[in-house]
Amino acid sequence: MYRRNPGRRPSPHLIAKLRKHEELQRRCGPNMNAYNLAIEQLRTGKSVGSPECKYVVSISYRGVGNRILAAASAFLYATLTGRVFLVDPSNQMDELFCEPFPGTTWLLPRDFPQASYANFSIDTAESYGNMLRNKVLSADAPPAAGELPAFAYLHLDHDYGHEDKMLFCDDDQRLLSNVQWLVMRADLYTVPGLFLVTAFQEELDALFPERDAAFHHLVRYLLHPTNHVWGLVTRYHRAYLARADLRVGIQVRTFDPRHAQSPHVLQQITSCAWREKLLPELLATGEHAAPAPGVLMTSLRSWYYEHIKGMYWDRATATGDDVSVHQPSHEGQQQFGKRSHDGRTWAEVYLLSLCDVLVTSGWSTFGYVAQGLGGVRPWVLHKQPENLTAAPDPPCFRDVSMEPCFHAPHVYDCKMRRGMDTGEVLPHVRHCQDVTWGLKLVDPKLYKP
Repeated sequence: MYRRNPGRRPSPHLIAKLRKHEELQRRCGPNMNAYNLAIEQLRTGKSVGSPECKYVVSISYRGVGNRILAAASAFLYATLTGRVFLVDPSNQMDELFCEPFPGTTWLLPRDFPQASYANFSIDTAESYGNMLRNKVLSADAPPAAGELPAFAYLHLDHDYGHEDKMLFCDDDQRLLSNVQWLVMRADLYTVPGLFLVTAFQEELDALFPERDAAFHHLVRYLLHPTNHVWGLVTRYHRAYLARADLRVGIQVRTFDPRHAQSPHVLQQITSCAWREKLLPELLATGEHAAPAPGVLMTSLRSWYYEHIKGMYWDRATATGDDVSVHQPSHEGQQQFGKRSHDGRTWAEVYLLSLCDVLVTSGWSTFGYVAQGLGGVRPWVLHKQPENLTAAPDPPCFRDVSMEPCFHAPHVYDCKMRRGMDTGEVLPHVRHCQDVTWGLKLVDPKLYKP
């Protein structure tokens, strides 16, 4: 009811797969006999030959945008491998997101035997990469299922190493398929990497015939605001955005503190909006009265909002349109794990996703989630160089896909065991425009390298 853009339709195969996965979650989820048995097997330290149920535990880590991208990626991996999907309950996961699976919980019980799992890192001995590096495991000579460890830690953080990235190889997937418990830490959107695993490709093609809508379907199914966050969304929408003839979302993220209040970045934002006809340009003077575009701005600071709002108050527009500009909050800096901050962040991401058109900041996970949730291909502001002396020209580009970018992909040919440009393997897995070494899912008909 709040969206003018209806979004993409999920494939019948995806719907059937989700119903089947919900049944798995109910049968093997927390408090069920199968789960209790799996916990006892975990305590023994050894995997069993043919476990009734297998699990992926996703660690809740970093900001809201990263957590959403990581959760969507881990959930897809769980469905592809027939595993129950559980999330670490820390960082207010239960206060930000509704339970997605009917009749069960996705929250990992707090008595999970691996008590220190939330502190696992690249140095954890049980990480799959370290077990390969230390020859505890080998995909070339896999041990019998009963000789495998009870769990493996998958380190998919931005600092992960070559051996960690073997997750995206077929032989390693066959080995991991016999490990009952997988604990995964990620702050990345790893779905493009899963599309490169040969064993997954046929199923992924059936699930997502429109490859550039994978995250769109995953996030709309899995991650819904709780009642408190939904209240923030609906109240703000009704008060400030509902009557706008055109809702324009502008998400500003500057990664260099020197750009927090930069006239050059301000010019970049306005140049993009005016050049692409998203907002009307200004006149020196004049009277006007016409339709009313509404601008929703999100940023950690209020400087850009105040200046753009002042422009449209002080001067008439060339088209005669009245433009109202709104910013729900300005927290100053990102505050990881703070309850009120995370709630407002999730609400603002959702509000952005309700806009008709989007201008986002390159590299930003906040913008990635909004565009995927809304089903919108955004105009993306080029990331500013450190020595910014003028507004980037051109100021922005139209993204070829609403998919998020996988910022740190593997660059390895698993069969030939050598380096490879993984952005040249499949027509629908190509390099991102904002992070040129990254990977994203695209519609090959729209992609122009």
